[in-house]
Amino acid sequence: MKICMIGTGYVGLVSGTCFADIGHTVHCVDNNKFKIEKLISGESPIYEPGLDELIRENSRARRLFFTSSLSEGVNKSDIIFICVGTPRKSNSSSVDLTFVLKAAKQIAKTAKSKKIIVTKSTVPVGTGDLLDKIFKNKKKFTIISNPEFLREGEAIRDFRFPDRIIVGSNSTNSFNIMKNLYLPLINKGAKFFKTNRRGAELIKYASNAFLATKITFINEIANLCEKTGINIEDISLGMGSDARIGSRFLRAGPAYGGSCFPKDTKGLVSIADKVKINLSIVKSVIKSNYNRKILLLKRINKIFGKNVKNKKIVFLGVTFKPNTDDMRDAVSLYMIPYLHKRKAIINYYDPTGEKKEFKNLKNCYFYSNTKDACKNADLIILHTEWDEFKSLDFKKLLKKKKFTLYDLRNLYNHEQMKKKKVRYFSIGRPIIN
Repeated sequence: MKICMIGTGYVGLVSGTCFADIGHTVHCVDNNKFKIEKLISGESPIYEPGLDELIRENSRARRLFFTSSLSEGVNKSDIIFICVGTPRKSNSSSVDLTFVLKAAKQIAKTAKSKKIIVTKSTVPVGTGDLLDKIFKNKKKFTIISNPEFLREGEAIRDFRFPDRIIVGSNSTNSFNIMKNLYLPLINKGAKFFKTNRRGAELIKYASNAFLATKITFINEIANLCEKTGINIEDISLGMGSDARIGSRFLRAGPAYGGSCFPKDTKGLVSIADKVKINLSIVKSVIKSNYNRKILLLKRINKIFGKNVKNKKIVFLGVTFKPNTDDMRDAVSLYMIPYLHKRKAIINYYDPTGEKKEFKNLKNCYFYSNTKDACKNADLIILHTEWDEFKSLDFKKLLKKKKFTLYDLRNLYNHEQMKKKKVRYFSIGRPIIN
């Protein structure tokens, strides 16, 4: 099939490249010419393991093309995916559909034959109805909702082996077309789930809100474990063994972040508020997640006795999760400026490089490796669970007698650190003196 992906952000680029990899002809469109030039040269503008190789391979095979001409991409394709950003409106929890509506209007203006328009961007319930109005004079156009469920760092695998493929349409004829599009994945066992368009739009929001709820729940239980001398990992394993609950997303740690959960939980509440439905659980999740950032900083104050001035604090990893360069709503964006204001000296290392978010902070320094970043540290904060941080010898690394390790990901344990005489704090586990 001939496909056009409008937007080469995370969703559009990964999905477009993977569609090409299963045999479709794909034109990826973006108005950022620098990004397009980079992609034509075979280099991905985002960090995703394996993506550069797939881009080069499918470009060489003449299945994957990049262009800044929306008209070219649209008129060479039969199915048009809208994969543009849907950020929160400033000073609001509601979703900004500016880019989605602009893309739809451009498609309507430039398309010379009938098309299937698919929203892959995360959009509020009723967005498909708005698009219907844009295409009202083009009666043969069909508007479909096909939300994505790609995890950053695992996106290629998630595309190839999805739990389910959700297609929402008010036209029954379009389901067969979408099923044929995804047939290579369905033949490998992916579930093809049909619903109406509004149903598909809500499934995405509800899924992310539920996963965010699981994370927030286990983090609150971790707080209780710390006060009662219980190991949170025992609780997670015991709960997760129940098939009705499941073990995924029951790992205690910092507040959730990234491009989806913070935005989508607030977006869902905004949708509900408009129809006067009180999503009290989701609202509590949002509030609890914010409070968790404050709680982590209180622990740092406790470690130093409230005075962090001139203390050298090292962050190992600053992205919201490993295997991505995504900084959106990462806890480090809250913690580092807070500590900086209190005159701490901040060093950080992340495998994806220096971050523009911290460049203007005085006494905040990026290092290109763990050893240099940790030199003479008073406190090391394990912020992101990159693989290279999972087997560090901190005593050998620092060559310093007194320092503290604050493990936000529970990569190590108290027994290990006690043997090495390292002062150690973790999440939701009893402290061994």
